[in-house]
Amino acid sequence: MSTLTAPAPARSSRPSGPSWLVLRLHRPALLVWAVVVVVGVALTLWLGGPLTDASADAWRQYNACTQPTCPYDQDAITTYKSVALYAAFIVALAPLAVAAWAGGALFGREVEDGTAQLAWTQSVSPARWLAVKLAWPAALIVVGLTPLALLYHRAWSAGQGRIDTIKPWTDVLTYTASGPVPVAVALFALAFGAVAALRLGRALPALGLTGAASFGVWSIAEALRIRLWPTVTRVAGLDSDSIPGTNRAETVERGIVTSGGTHVAGDSTCYLPGYKDAPGCATKLEQLHATGYYADVHPYSHFWPLQLMESGVVLALAAVTAFVAFWLLRRRTA
Repeated sequence: MSTLTAPAPARSSRPSGPSWLVLRLHRPALLVWAVVVVVGVALTLWLGGPLTDASADAWRQYNACTQPTCPYDQDAITTYKSVALYAAFIVALAPLAVAAWAGGALFGREVEDGTAQLAWTQSVSPARWLAVKLAWPAALIVVGLTPLALLYHRAWSAGQGRIDTIKPWTDVLTYTASGPVPVAVALFALAFGAVAALRLGRALPALGLTGAASFGVWSIAEALRIRLWPTVTRVAGLDSDSIPGTNRAETVERGIVTSGGTHVAGDSTCYLPGYKDAPGCATKLEQLHATGYYADVHPYSHFWPLQLMESGVVLALAAVTAFVAFWLLRRRTA
């Protein structure tokens, strides 16, 4: 008599584990992020190529005009300006979008609904849960946002000296969108989202707190940026109308050079080249024994050192925040 044996249960070919769960549960956010990256890459490539060439040709036609009216491609100029603004906003505002998602959906909602607690007791340890929740989004942020920032900087550089209305590198939006700073702020936002969710236990408050903290860190880093790298001092005589080497530079301090070599800082017009004959300035300069003007500046050559220093500070803060998240998790699951 033959014995019937039950067939073995079929194994699912679909991946399992916390990494797969993160990608599956947050698939809509992943698709949105992919669309943002693709659109941003397309805009920056268009901006740095055909749009820059068309706008540069239009400005060349405009500047060569010697008649009251001359034909030139005004649409190319306005289109370049608009696309440059949109592309910069995509890169610069991405960290705030990450903050909202991290505090609200990635961590806040799972802690509030109890999904995270269920996973800790049944399928995965709390530490591994948090590690995976931080690692996968961090990798996607770096892979997606880094090329966007570098492509925007490339597009901006392509327009230098060719487009009259291009923003200087010291412009807040241009500077933020042109390097690793938004990547660092986005990683901080991701880590702080975990801290806010584990501390508050509710999605909406965690979302708001993470967004506010991320914007605050970005603002403080922006304010401290000029102090993160040594400045270069430029000087000029009293008869000068300007100080050489300060045209495309970030001015940190300016003032008067005295006969003893002392630098006296000031913001009034008397401390600026070209105003020594202004009312009251001659007397003031004489009282200070002025022999020239000075300016402590960051030239364009300081762009990457400033970017890397600022990013390093924010990344260090992100690492500390991630450590706090693991500490809170340990306390919560003790």
